[in-house]
Amino acid sequence: MSHSRPTGRPANRLAGETSPYLQQHAYNPVDWFPWGEEAFEKAKREDKPIFLSVGYSACHWCHVMERESFENEEIARFLNEHYVSIKVDREERPDVDQIYMSAVQLITRRGGWPMSVFLTPESKPFYGGTYWPPRSSMGMPGFLDILKKLQNYWSSKRDEVETSADQLVEAIHGLAAPLFEEVDLSEETLRQATRDLIQSADRIQGGFGSAPKFPHPMDLRVLLRGWDRFGDEDALNVVRLTLTKMARGGIYDHLGGGFHRYSTDARWLVPHFEKMLYDNALLVPAYLEMFQCTQETFFAQVARETLDYVLREMTSPEGGFYSTQDADSEGVEGKFFVWTEAETRAILGPDDAAVFNACYDVSARGNWEEHSILNLPRPQSDVAKSLQLEPVELERILSRSRQKLLAARSRRIAPGRDEKVLSGWNGMMISAFAQGASILNQPQYLEAAQRAADFVLSQMKNDPGELLHSYKDGRARFQGYVDDYACMIDGLVDLFQAGSDPQFLEAAIELSEDAIRRFQDDEIGGFFYTANDHEELITRTKDSQDNAIPSGNGMMATALARLGRITGRGDLEEAARKTLAALSGLLAEHPRASGQALLALDFLLGPTSEVVIVDAGDGKAAAFQNEVWKRFLPRKVVVSWSANRPVPPVLELLEGKTQTPRSRFYLCERGACQSPCESPSEAASQIDALRRT
Repeated sequence: MSHSRPTGRPANRLAGETSPYLQQHAYNPVDWFPWGEEAFEKAKREDKPIFLSVGYSACHWCHVMERESFENEEIARFLNEHYVSIKVDREERPDVDQIYMSAVQLITRRGGWPMSVFLTPESKPFYGGTYWPPRSSMGMPGFLDILKKLQNYWSSKRDEVETSADQLVEAIHGLAAPLFEEVDLSEETLRQATRDLIQSADRIQGGFGSAPKFPHPMDLRVLLRGWDRFGDEDALNVVRLTLTKMARGGIYDHLGGGFHRYSTDARWLVPHFEKMLYDNALLVPAYLEMFQCTQETFFAQVARETLDYVLREMTSPEGGFYSTQDADSEGVEGKFFVWTEAETRAILGPDDAAVFNACYDVSARGNWEEHSILNLPRPQSDVAKSLQLEPVELERILSRSRQKLLAARSRRIAPGRDEKVLSGWNGMMISAFAQGASILNQPQYLEAAQRAADFVLSQMKNDPGELLHSYKDGRARFQGYVDDYACMIDGLVDLFQAGSDPQFLEAAIELSEDAIRRFQDDEIGGFFYTANDHEELITRTKDSQDNAIPSGNGMMATALARLGRITGRGDLEEAARKTLAALSGLLAEHPRASGQALLALDFLLGPTSEVVIVDAGDGKAAAFQNEVWKRFLPRKVVVSWSANRPVPPVLELLEGKTQTPRSRFYLCERGACQSPCESPSEAASQIDALRRT
């Protein structure tokens, strides 16, 4: 995805980097440095401030600023003469991104990417913002004018710059690892969170709040637990409305499957068109759980299409999952995904096009910039009636039309793909595929999860066996962060539950012990974002609040609670409890920032069951599995094992249960089991009795 070399312009230092985003800037006239000692030493030696630019490859406005400013010879000359310029891929260095995003938010009261920050040679920030146009216009300051003013400020008012930087660093320290009041966590915490989420929901278009709208998958899954625990039908209805509106809206790719980043409007029509691995990894479990809650196949279909998209377009030959797909192709956002009426008519023929266009909102006027974003504004039954078609015939026409349009779209110039493999995002997608394998009974999803796990565990560790963050072009780089560990542990637990391979459980235990040793805050509880032997930055952060991905602490609490329960490791469950205790004030006061931690709390509050299925080869084990996975049982762990197979020490749960000539089902709580069942109907009765309590 790197840019081709312009005639006569030499490459800068970014040409040797693995990040596709950094490589895109390798032939800018700006003399870019990657983050590292070389840049800071040059700044100190030459007494220059640092310009730090942070972005990512799928970011539309990052591309715009590159085109307008970083390719501009005049701006590049000024930067090269008066600044040391550093380029960072936020997906490779989320630690750097977090710290300096705090600075930008303190300065401007908002944040975003591209992020533009000015630092002293000691890496202290003194000014920042996001996107700036190259020149001032209509009241918006231009990048070149900002560079000139700050250079003058640096030269003539150095004391003020350094005082401002010191004050900012002090403020960042306060934000980096916030202390929350410790309060008791109980069912009432979950009840209040459910109420707050329902109150903030858009009951007409789904989602939360107004435009722009983000998916909030963790919050949706909290609501499903509120419905399950308290019988709150409003909670279920909010999730049903949101997941339905999203999957029928333009944020969903109706031809290729998978979700775009977020919606710019309140009705999910116009997305930012980039596709992120993590959004899709987090939405799949929400759709799978909604399918379990309602048995409505629509939700299973969306999950299946999303996983199939990842298999087709986001999976490396070695098994790891790629990171992102750009919003832009041929320099135009969304061009790859949108249609005109003339295009659909030419590809489908007039009859099928008339039907498809009526369903998918394709018109001569278009619904966005004279083009049509595919979406389903009307129920198909209404369209069938208006076109005087039987529903089966309508679906037949739509199915063949989607296939033809997908084939035609595949011949367009595709958006760029960032082929970095990130361990944390892979952990989330391993979890999604493993859950898909279990709930949809799809062996190919289990195989995909296993291959990705094998890749991360074999290719993304250093010599001491510590997890690394990023892999590209045969190189694994950067120490793993706390969310890399947490997401991989959680994914490995789901993978073990789906496939019964104990090596993945053993790998999860190794990662958990490493994380506790190197990331845990022994004084206050919870986990720091970086390890205790990480490069020293201006502060050490704690990731406590959910953003687009779950907070590192919320995910670590979830992962350790589940791993501890399935292995009988009380110390891991206790670490999860201590983590939630450290976050308890946040959960109570700001549940919308704490979705992942609330999922962990629901699991730890229980009642949480251990399900053991012993397979004696008589065909009943699959039926037992079906009884478990077709139901919404969020507070459970599952161990499936072949009768008479040796039991590893890590699985105390199986003790005394595997020597049997017939398949058996056990429902237990903290090792105390009900009578074993030998028929699926008995197992179903035990499960349903548990749910009623």
